Amino acid sequence: MEYISIFDMLKIGVGPSSSHTLGPWRAAEQWIAELKANQQFHNITNIKVDLYGSLSLTGKGHATDYAVLLGLSGADPEYVPTNDIEQTIVDIKDSKILNLNSEREIDFDPKQQIIFNRSFLPFHANGLTFSGEIEGNTVTSTFYSVGGGFVIKEKTVENGEEDKSISCICPYPIQTGKELLSHCNTLNKSISEVVLANEVSMRSSEEVDFEIKRVWDTMLECMYTGCHTEGNLPGGLNVRRRAFDTHQKLKGELNYNSPQEWLEVIRKTEVKFRQIFKWVSCFALSVNEVNASLGRVVTAPTNGSSGVIPSVLMYYMVIENHNANFEHIKQFLLVAGEIGSIFKKGATISAAMGGCQAEIGVSSAMAAGALTELLGGTPEQVLIAAEIAMEHHLGLTCDPIGGLVQVPCIERNSMGAIKAINAAELALDTNPEHAKVPFDEVVDTMWETAKDMNSKYKETSEGGLAVRVNVADC
Repeated sequence: MEYISIFDMLKIGVGPSSSHTLGPWRAAEQWIAELKANQQFHNITNIKVDLYGSLSLTGKGHATDYAVLLGLSGADPEYVPTNDIEQTIVDIKDSKILNLNSEREIDFDPKQQIIFNRSFLPFHANGLTFSGEIEGNTVTSTFYSVGGGFVIKEKTVENGEEDKSISCICPYPIQTGKELLSHCNTLNKSISEVVLANEVSMRSSEEVDFEIKRVWDTMLECMYTGCHTEGNLPGGLNVRRRAFDTHQKLKGELNYNSPQEWLEVIRKTEVKFRQIFKWVSCFALSVNEVNASLGRVVTAPTNGSSGVIPSVLMYYMVIENHNANFEHIKQFLLVAGEIGSIFKKGATISAAMGGCQAEIGVSSAMAAGALTELLGGTPEQVLIAAEIAMEHHLGLTCDPIGGLVQVPCIERNSMGAIKAINAAELALDTNPEHAKVPFDEVVDTMWETAKDMNSKYKETSEGGLAVRVNVADC
């Protein structure tokens, strides 16, 4: 596996799920590329897609079938007009024609040719197989969506566990928190400075800045959209959007015409103490309401947990530092991305493998560490903050009602953001010499907890709230 860039951890894509939507979408793209490389693209017919495990059990609620169709159609999740998605799907279902990679039309009936198998493939809970016929012969290719939009093709797991080995082409290889701190101490640099050095070893500093700005602009636009959209979320649960109502109460008579103006106006507004966490919750809810409605978000590290990092970064800009600029945003996202990558390497960021601790827990740890550095914390305190945030998410199950990324998922982003801020404050008051639980120990513990967790609490909607709450009553 190559070095995990912060841009691997912070991807732009379409909701509602990075593992169930973005991953299968990218898998479809990879399969098309495979067919072309093998000179099979123009001859393949009778395409079929088999979904396995969690992709099957909660695939409908997570729009996995939509993602497969869009990926096979050649749409790009980073740029596809999200308002066109529903009509595109309707057209395919009605016509039973798929414009494969926008190059050739083939017969395709989604009801018959996307198959939801309840069985699990041996190597990962999120598996999907593409197959088709070429001159009477069947060709197949199996992919695994391992969380955060990451997709693997070959056998990189044994006994149901992800391969933790990683080769790194960057100047400062980082597999663990201990290695990260070693680089910081040897170079006398902050975590963000070490991470930046790795990033610019692979791309120019201008490219790094451009991509970070693109990530932040997507986050800001997502929060803005969520705060200005009312009504109920799609999917059948009739969940009312709450960010709009909360935002209306908080903003009062503020005037603005764009996400950027909105941010600046809020920053100039006096925020009462009891309103601080309301603003943070509003920002988090807004992102995940957009995510739940197939909007464009940034996986951070997943779509289901995409509200934590932008809401904590907004907290810093709106509450802690009204003069914060792009360099602060850059610093925050560099630290957050690296903390997330350590969890990816040492544990998992897939709820289908580890429950919600792998999503909200990791995102809260990422945000806590990033905020700590911006507030003046040492590298040691940054990792203490990340450890505290994860410590208090250990064992968190993934039990989405109706298989939708709505209840309890949306509220959990709000709670994860608040915990991140609290963890940062605790870490800043902690002498690293007195810390009892090393960061790497909590990463290992999360992975052990994930392996011990009953499978029904891993994004299957077969346990917890998903079976105790009647969907018809929602």
